[in-house]
Amino acid sequence: MNLFGGVIPVTGISFLMFCVFVIAVIGYALGRITMKGVSLGTAGVFIIALLFGCLFYQNLDAELTGYTKNALKIIENMGLILFVTSVGFIAGPKFFSNMKKNFKSYVLLGFIIIVAGGLAAAGCILIGRSLGETNYDKLTAMVVGLFSGALTSTPAFSSAKATVEPIYEDIVSVGYGIAYIFGVIGVVLFVQLIPRLLKANMQEEREKLTQASGGTAKEKYNGKLIDLDEFGFAPFALATVIGIIVGMVKIPLTGNGLNGTTFSLTTTGGCLLTALVFGHFGRIGSVNTMPSDRALKVFRELGLMLFLTGAGVSGGASFIENFHLMYFVYGVIMTTLPMIIGFFFAKYVLKLSLLNNLGSITGGMTSTPALGTLINVAGTEDIAAAYAATYPIALIAVVVVSQFLIILF
Repeated sequence: MNLFGGVIPVTGISFLMFCVFVIAVIGYALGRITMKGVSLGTAGVFIIALLFGCLFYQNLDAELTGYTKNALKIIENMGLILFVTSVGFIAGPKFFSNMKKNFKSYVLLGFIIIVAGGLAAAGCILIGRSLGETNYDKLTAMVVGLFSGALTSTPAFSSAKATVEPIYEDIVSVGYGIAYIFGVIGVVLFVQLIPRLLKANMQEEREKLTQASGGTAKEKYNGKLIDLDEFGFAPFALATVIGIIVGMVKIPLTGNGLNGTTFSLTTTGGCLLTALVFGHFGRIGSVNTMPSDRALKVFRELGLMLFLTGAGVSGGASFIENFHLMYFVYGVIMTTLPMIIGFFFAKYVLKLSLLNNLGSITGGMTSTPALGTLINVAGTEDIAAAYAATYPIALIAVVVVSQFLIILF
């Protein structure tokens, strides 16, 4: 590949890095465009990545000699690790006091959101059958893929692929890709629109969030701590290593051994859990295990950008070929209905404050991009504690519900 009329020759990997940062520049510019106070924010990167995948994936794959899919997966996973580990560290100091005070609310809300999504998926299956779909297994595989994409849940997606008949694994993938787009954008817009529609006073809402999360963060150790490096990269890396190991542990759900269905926290859940613990205690003996605030903010944003880039380019590659309007509508329903039900349930039944409510919604929808947007909307990173508290409940529930849909239909 030669750039600028052959002036600059580049290798496949260099070209990939060039593309990633071009997508980032244009995506952030798009995200800054505001219409009536609403913008895409970092999700603008996802839109540009999606378009890039639609238009240039084949060219990129030619330069990487067929390894593009694996390269993009590495970028996506690296971004996800950076993001969720940062969120865990940020939420850690207040997480356990918040959980102690609001545990029942988080469990109920996470459960309600996923069950609402599951019921919406079941309804879409019945609608598809009533419209004349005769291959019920294929329809179920498609809708379960849509369900996992609407909730941007990789664990549910992987679990569904492992459960359906082998001939329908690609159908699950197609459904995931179609619904994933609105699954990202829909939640990002929702957490921006709700505060505007309610004309919320963000200063008052931040104060309510602080009270709801148990007040100020846990008091830190007063003695002199040893920093392994200036920014805290070492403890960040250690938490990531342990988190990846924790995420690899598989818990049997059905069957025996390798032939049964298993559940794991995955790398995402493992890194989030480990970082929460590290962030809560803040030290091991006299060694500081808390990265600096500025490092966490950079890692959080960089991780989100890389994640959206990898996911967007991959999704764009097959989007046009596999897109079907009815399936897209199903995905919109499975994204929108759980959010609305969850929001009103949290507001009127659980009596959660607005920011605690929306933070929990992002966790219940397992929406990484929406959390990044909500932090900017709220003007506080304390919102991450609500996300981190609801996310594990939703992570488990979405896998179980996707399995149930396949068994039932």
